Amino acid sequence: MKNQSIYRNIGIIAHIDAGKTTTTERILFYTGKSRSIGEVHDGTATMDWMEQEQERGITITSAATTCFWTSDRVSDKYKNIQHRINIIDTPGHVDFTVEVERSLRVLDGAVVVFDGVAGVESQTQTVWNQANRYKVPRICFVNKLDRMGASFSRCADMIRNRLGCAGIELTLPIGSESEFIGLVDLVKMKAYIWRGDENGAIFDETDIPNNMLDLAQEKRHFLLETVSMEDDEMMNKYLETGDLSEDELKHCIRKGTLDFNIVPILCGSAFKNKGVQMLLDAVIDYLPSPEDVPPISASNKKGEEISNFACDMEHPFAGLVFKLMTDPFVGALSFVRVYSGRIAKGDKVLVASTGKKIRIGRLLEMHANERKDIEEATAGDIIAVPGLEVMTGETISDEKYDIVLEKMVFPAPVVALSIEPESKADQENLSKALSKLTKEDPSFVVDRNEETGQTIIKGMGELHLEILVDRMKREFKVNAKVGDPQVAYRETIRQKAEIEYIHKKQSGGAGQFAKVVMIFEPLTDELVESLSKASNAKVIKDEKDNAVVRYIFVNNIKGGVIPSEYIPGVEKGIEYSIARGALAGFPVYGFVVYLNDGLHHDVDSSVLAFELAARAAFRESMKKAKVCLLEPVMKVDVTTPQDYKGNVDGDISRRRGILGCTDTLPNGSFIISAEVPLSEMFGYANDLRSLTKGEASFTMEFCKYIIVNQSNEFAILKKLGLSSDEKK
Repeated sequence: MKNQSIYRNIGIIAHIDAGKTTTTERILFYTGKSRSIGEVHDGTATMDWMEQEQERGITITSAATTCFWTSDRVSDKYKNIQHRINIIDTPGHVDFTVEVERSLRVLDGAVVVFDGVAGVESQTQTVWNQANRYKVPRICFVNKLDRMGASFSRCADMIRNRLGCAGIELTLPIGSESEFIGLVDLVKMKAYIWRGDENGAIFDETDIPNNMLDLAQEKRHFLLETVSMEDDEMMNKYLETGDLSEDELKHCIRKGTLDFNIVPILCGSAFKNKGVQMLLDAVIDYLPSPEDVPPISASNKKGEEISNFACDMEHPFAGLVFKLMTDPFVGALSFVRVYSGRIAKGDKVLVASTGKKIRIGRLLEMHANERKDIEEATAGDIIAVPGLEVMTGETISDEKYDIVLEKMVFPAPVVALSIEPESKADQENLSKALSKLTKEDPSFVVDRNEETGQTIIKGMGELHLEILVDRMKREFKVNAKVGDPQVAYRETIRQKAEIEYIHKKQSGGAGQFAKVVMIFEPLTDELVESLSKASNAKVIKDEKDNAVVRYIFVNNIKGGVIPSEYIPGVEKGIEYSIARGALAGFPVYGFVVYLNDGLHHDVDSSVLAFELAARAAFRESMKKAKVCLLEPVMKVDVTTPQDYKGNVDGDISRRRGILGCTDTLPNGSFIISAEVPLSEMFGYANDLRSLTKGEASFTMEFCKYIIVNQSNEFAILKKLGLSSDEKK
């Protein structure tokens, strides 16, 4: 039986260009998984295997691999024992944040990589919050300490202050920038000095340099004071003796990390091959094994919670499909995290959502895009299974096991493009490509505009859609015309409106009759809180973002004036109407609808009649409720040299942006934070390059939706081809 305590399922997460993939490449080299070190800038990184990743030097899709690490520097109970580390290298660009989301959902621990110059950046905060949401213990690795302007102490302070965590240094750098030669281990109170930058495998363990001894003792004292409080016995010993043994100290650090009370901070330079071995030791010592992680939420098909579900090998098999990928050699691959039991080739599994039973033909262990056949997998493993007909987030289990694991929630797309095949011959290829890509990527949505007949693709940003269109052309041989980017606007109402509507139609024989009296009111946080507890209220949430309430339907009908069997017709009428909008065809959000009264006819009333009445009532009420546009606003961070700061500030203001705080980096550059409407950000990369002679860079992520003021709304509607008459 496999020992789960030697497993570590970890993710490498960070802001774009912090060095995630470079760090992963070094890990693969030092663990013996790769014979040579791949470099991102050369397009040879093992984990960036897609053509688009190699061309652009960025990670686009999360890649999984397995490696093994044995060390004599770790705690006694782990010393010289081969540990299995399943790693997922994730993208840093916000357009591909869904890759981070689904990776964190199935991982037990995470390594958060920081740029030693920039420190905590915008996307760092995003991935940190994602890790908080999924309760993933983590350790920090401050990277790139060989760069000019790098500061470990400044970065550690930013981790504590900006991320709101109890970050605590376990290592200190020896030297800085080009003089960075090694590090001090505060747990062992030893120094490690590397012999050059080449392969980094050779380093010497020595005494701490005299010029660093006072700082090391001060930091060690703080470390002991902080982590000894994690264990009463250790705290008493520390108070009595003033010290703890290496193993006792590591026990306290591990306990604090798993309990989310502390976050260990390490340092190094992955590119210069320094500090990665100590990072691997920390993964073994401080991050959880599958048996250290609390059971995830599980229920049966009826939605009843399973209280005794445990992530071990004693229970029947259950796994979560967290990623789909199309492989040119084996076809559709489903990445599965095995949570309980074991699965072997030839076993039958049950797909929870469909009830379909599928026989497993092959099980694969993945190393980026390479595959290795295995005979079985057990709790704690991350594997790939070819030929499963499933969607992302599905539960597969033993054919006799009624279980549904907690599903993943993905953000709603904010950018759209129209796409159409260049010829009839391309139509079939386009349909196949869209079908496969939507299965792979839950943040990629395909809609059809019924009025224009256009196919609309939606994603998380310009780059996201650009990559997907490029994949259609390369992988699926689709020749397609792509329209200009479109913003995913929404609509809402400004004021309360009451409507009484009678739907009456007589055309011989049975007619149609339905009367509804409804009130539409803007949704507030107070209403959400109060109505969520009401038995007669139904809270409808966004399909893509379960944290967003679209609207609330309140059934105040009493005395059977509208029979209960007709109420679903009213709800269906509202659903139909809000999907098509009332102003510009965008979905309507943020309102409460009260069904207060009505009337029915014993013969002429029906579910359809009430659905049609609700549709008409919705249209009429939107005129009274002053329907308006909501537009997505992005959080934008621009890093620019001082010479161009004024240009960047002025350009952001011109784009209707609201400037926020500005931080100064050690090298004299500025990080300008702002909130800017998405519609004003198309083509910004080229404009920023021109403004700053190519010296500035920016990141952007979705922030919120806001109501558009009337003058801007008129301009937007005009741009969309809607006249003021149509608006009215």
